[in-house]
Amino acid sequence: MPIRLSLDRFEGDKKQVAVLLTDDGTAINFPRALLPKGARIGDVLTVSLERDVEATRKLAADTRKVQAQLRKTDPGGDIKL
Repeated sequence: MPIRLSLDRFEGDKKQVAVLLTDDGTAINFPRALLPKGARIGDVLTVSLERDVEATRKLAADTRKVQAQLRKTDPGGDIKL
């Protein structure tokens, strides 16, 4: 489902944060580097978000592999400082 956002202003050090406003006025901070080339204050942008189920499964599997490797080298028990 596409969402319309208006580019309200730039903030932060070197103006690298774009403040986008939803139709109800909610502000969303967004990295300026990810905006479309040539985007300017006052522009209306369309954003679409969707779940990537396959990428989610792959990330979960990769994470389980790393955790299993770490468990092999973990002696267990409390950490003593």
